[in-house]
Amino acid sequence: MLDRLLPDFFDYWVTVGFDKLFRIFWYFFVFEFVRYVLLDYIVLLVHWLTRKKRERMYQEARRKLYAEKPLISIICPGKNEGKHIYPLTKSLREQTYQNLELIIVDDGSDDDTRFIGRDLERRGLITKFIRNEIRGGKASAANTALNYCHGKFIVHIDADCSFDRDAIEYIILPFYIDPRIGCVGGNVKVRNREKNLVTRFQAIEYLKTISVGRVVTSFLGIYKIVSGAFGAFRPDVLKMVGGWDIGPGLDGDITVKYRKAGYRIYFENKAVCLTSVPEKVKVLIKQRLRWDKSIIRFRLRKHVDVYRPDANFTWSTFFALFENVFYNLVLDVFWWVYLFDMLFNYTSQLDFIILTNLSLYVIVNYLQFLTALAFSERASEERKLWPMVFFMFLYVGVFLRFVRTAAYYKEIFFKRSYEDNWNPRKSSDMAKKYNL
Repeated sequence: MLDRLLPDFFDYWVTVGFDKLFRIFWYFFVFEFVRYVLLDYIVLLVHWLTRKKRERMYQEARRKLYAEKPLISIICPGKNEGKHIYPLTKSLREQTYQNLELIIVDDGSDDDTRFIGRDLERRGLITKFIRNEIRGGKASAANTALNYCHGKFIVHIDADCSFDRDAIEYIILPFYIDPRIGCVGGNVKVRNREKNLVTRFQAIEYLKTISVGRVVTSFLGIYKIVSGAFGAFRPDVLKMVGGWDIGPGLDGDITVKYRKAGYRIYFENKAVCLTSVPEKVKVLIKQRLRWDKSIIRFRLRKHVDVYRPDANFTWSTFFALFENVFYNLVLDVFWWVYLFDMLFNYTSQLDFIILTNLSLYVIVNYLQFLTALAFSERASEERKLWPMVFFMFLYVGVFLRFVRTAAYYKEIFFKRSYEDNWNPRKSSDMAKKYNL
């Protein structure tokens, strides 16, 4: 079939010319290529040209950090995380920076978390172990931990994470580079990437959207989400903005609150955290429905004031949220419009259009993956994912798009995020009542 289609395919595009090519693939050229290829390569070039200046800045920041040696409070809220707590303490004991306190909050677990936590506290591997007998949700647990922190900076982590040896050091250094920085996001990568196809796709996705995507948005000043898996915060600002609000999406929410308070948000790609991602499609869908619904809940409802010019309006915060909403929600709608445009107006040419789209997106995915390897500290390992990049158009362009569309529909029309059992029902009911 291909041997008959390919000659016609090339002849067709040579015949129709650039104008028609652009008319049919305007979505790709205007949005996808400019945002996810051209901009990435520009930032990569700037990073390479300014690398020596950054090295000097980090050396000076490291000198200040070790001259002061401040206490760093690491907080870890969660439920049923017993099996992860000891490996977590082991990972933290291997850090290059060691003036740490570890505070773990058990949010109403029904496994053996309380016994493991209290044993590790007794052995001095945990500074403070707190158990909430009644589950209050992750935000409640994080705010509980906040009351026991004594550090100059607070690092929020997930229990199932492990860290490169210098991760804590690197996530603190930006505070010593720029006093306007209020919180810093760490670089979250996939630890179980070799498990199956589902985890490999997510590993590539994380490299593109976090390891590269957040470098770009941080460089542009529109970085919008400090991951709950690994993020550092100034505690004075954290208390000023009222701590964490009820999620899901509480990590993106707290980041917006810092922005609205007038502080810069920074992404540190050298602060590397490894996490385990869903290994089953069903679990992945559930996770992504939760994540995507939070865009509507927090970006369009709770923080809608960032789009209105007033005394507290800032362009950086406006564009940070606008870019997120535009490239996720608006372009998702545009894609469906584009699809129907092709189906109804170019029916006879669909075979050429589909083949061209596949070719363009495969090329783009490989170009993006090359930037991820250029930024990576473990490129030799991640290079093994190279063959899977070819199929990313199925994962991102089809699977995640359908999940995203379903999430938006459920949240816009039915506010389904308030029914998610990720939070206790009583907490979600209160959040819905006060539009949180």
